[in-house]
Amino acid sequence: MTKEVEQLVEKGIMLPLMEEFYTIQGEGFHTGKAAYFIRIGGCDVGCHWCDVKESWDANLHPPTHVGQIVENAKKYSDTVVITGGEPLMWSMDYITSTLRNNGIKTHIETSGAYPFSGEWDWFCLSPKKNKTPLQEAHENADELKVIVYNKDDFRFAEEQASKVKDGCKLFLQPEWSKSEKVTPMIVDYVMKHPKWNISLQTHKFLNIP
Repeated sequence: MTKEVEQLVEKGIMLPLMEEFYTIQGEGFHTGKAAYFIRIGGCDVGCHWCDVKESWDANLHPPTHVGQIVENAKKYSDTVVITGGEPLMWSMDYITSTLRNNGIKTHIETSGAYPFSGEWDWFCLSPKKNKTPLQEAHENADELKVIVYNKDDFRFAEEQASKVKDGCKLFLQPEWSKSEKVTPMIVDYVMKHPKWNISLQTHKFLNIP
C-alpha cells in the first residue's frame, strides 16, 4: 500500500472493502427491508462463532474509494447498511456524509468497541463479551442486539441493556450453530421479560446473502 493510499484510508476516503451487495435485511428491527450492504474488512473482536472470519484481516481486502462505493449503492437502494468486520475501526465520517448527500439513509451494525464516527440514521449495537462497547456506543444505540450462545449471555444482555438510552429497541438473537438449543431458552426469556424482542437470521432461512 502506498503512502498516499494509507493517508486516504486513515481519513476514511478509501476503505478496505470486503464485499457489497443488495439484499434483504435479515436481522433485528429492520428485518425484511431491502438495503445495500457494505462489508468493511478488519476486526479484532474475535468472536469464535463469527460466520465471516474472512473479514478479520483488513490486508486481504483492497482499499476502495468511497466515491465508487457510493455510486454502486445509488444504483440499488436508498438505504445502506455498513457492517464488517468491525466498521468503526475506520473513520465513517466521509462515507456517511457522502451517502447522506446522495439521499441515502445510513445504518451500521457494530460491536461498539471502537470510537464513534459517522452520521447514522440507525445505529445497531451488537456487543461482544471479549471486547465490550465504549460508553458512546451505548449512548448512540437505536437498537441493541445480543447474540445468545449460552445461558450467561442473558446476564450479559441485561448488563448491556442497562447502559443504553430509553427507547432503544432490545433484541436477543440465537447464535446460528446453537439455535436449536438456545431458541427455546430465548422464547421463554422474552415471555418473562417482554421488553426484549426475538431476532432471527431470516436471510439464512431464505437462503439469501
